[in-house]
Amino acid sequence: MGEFDLIETFFKRPARHATLGVGDDCALLPVRAGQQLAISSDMLVEGRHFLSTVNPRWLGYKALAVNLSDLAACGAEPKAFMLALALPEVNAAWLSEFSKGLWDLADVHQCDLIGGDTTRGPLNICITVLGEVPAHLALLRSGAKAGDDIYVSGTLGDARLALEVFRGRLSVPQEVFEQARLRMERPTPRVALGQALRGVASAAADISDGLLGDLQHILKASGVGADIDTPRVASTLAAQSHFNLPLATQLQLSLAGGDDYELVFTAPESKRADIAALSVSLQTPLTRIGQINASQQLRLLDAQGHVVVNDFQSFDHFKTD
Repeated sequence: MGEFDLIETFFKRPARHATLGVGDDCALLPVRAGQQLAISSDMLVEGRHFLSTVNPRWLGYKALAVNLSDLAACGAEPKAFMLALALPEVNAAWLSEFSKGLWDLADVHQCDLIGGDTTRGPLNICITVLGEVPAHLALLRSGAKAGDDIYVSGTLGDARLALEVFRGRLSVPQEVFEQARLRMERPTPRVALGQALRGVASAAADISDGLLGDLQHILKASGVGADIDTPRVASTLAAQSHFNLPLATQLQLSLAGGDDYELVFTAPESKRADIAALSVSLQTPLTRIGQINASQQLRLLDAQGHVVVNDFQSFDHFKTD
């Protein structure tokens, strides 16, 4: 099977939002009046971002999910995506499952595949997503202000727990591992939450490299600091409700684990009732974990309000783990 047969067989579908999709040198995507185009790219590399043994259907799903998470952090509505795919060989069975995983999530969000590229090489997946957000309502990293509350969505740390089990560094009951593995391999992009936070949140980011690392992007862009209630962060670790992990392990996983693809966002105290209502309507836990301060310092606090040493390192592609 050649390159163009591969595209025709596994990745070509009628476009819903694009004026022109797969098949020409460029795709054409209209933008509605009063909307801005939101664009983001993420790359997944075998051995760095996923294991060679991963279910290809789950891999296709995750490849799109991590990109949709960026749109969610901006408050954008997904419209389309492009796929650049390097393959060591053409494996029809693998491609069939991988593309099904893409469509599983693309169909949920009515997001069109409108183009991209394929080539031979080490397995590498790069997706660029495109979405729309009303002008002047995009969620940015630069809007946090002293006194704002800090929230996280969903659960943190379970994806990293699964990775540590794979590596042989942790041992947990099989049921706990399977639930954590789903969080690692099939994350839930908080697209509906991101759109609902427009006009509510003052700043937002998605949590891909670990809470502390991604929160610091907000702090730097906004010129502020934060006080973080570490027990509240640790309480979001879903595995903890089924298995008693040491506190130090809970904190490492939830504060700096990475691969969560949840949202961290800030909002004025006056929005607490609105955020509580959103949590109920979207059936998504939204946990208040701290407050923005004017010090430009990130302080981690224990249950007694004492500062604890911050030696947690979030994921960095160019540092060893």
